Amino acid sequence: MQNQDIIIISGPSGAGKSSLCKEAFKYINNLYFSISSTTRKIRDGEIDGVHYNFISEDAFLEGIKNNDFLEWAEVHNNYYGTSKSQVIKALANNKIVLFDIDIQGQRAVKKQYPHSTSIFITTPNKNVLESRLKARDLDSIEVIESRLKHAYNEMQSIESFDYLIINDDFDSSLDAFLSIIKSLQFKNNKLKSKKIYQNWR
Repeated sequence: MQNQDIIIISGPSGAGKSSLCKEAFKYINNLYFSISSTTRKIRDGEIDGVHYNFISEDAFLEGIKNNDFLEWAEVHNNYYGTSKSQVIKALANNKIVLFDIDIQGQRAVKKQYPHSTSIFITTPNKNVLESRLKARDLDSIEVIESRLKHAYNEMQSIESFDYLIINDDFDSSLDAFLSIIKSLQFKNNKLKSKKIYQNWR
């Protein structure tokens, strides 16, 4: 499988990951966004099958039992997971698969796809993140506090990522994000090296 055609992004909720992904699709034609399944309630403006696959907890637990997920985790009392079948199909169609998953998910995907590229996206500091979470007006104070504690724990794993983007200025962060994605076409692998070698013989 095309390990190099997988990009994993992680980072605190509110750091701007979704916004960067949305913009990237305007510039990269063969991107495929891996849609996670979740048991959390759908929010205003979200579309089932576009933002997430919203399923019941029973259905999710059945998927775990049947080993249907490439990775899964319980976050903020809700389950999130990635279906194996969608990823395999996208890779077979020569797509660059983009994951927006947590630290635990990043480790699981990296284990199965060791040559994938991982990017950690965050804010300059905790205060900026807190301001963004409050400005979104999506969560209660209690949930925001929980997200900030979770974000602090996530920050401990920055060194395990290939790239780090501090999303302080969106345009600059987008340029960096697009540069990483575009660089994949030049990433070397055994198949590419062998083909070039054969052409030189």
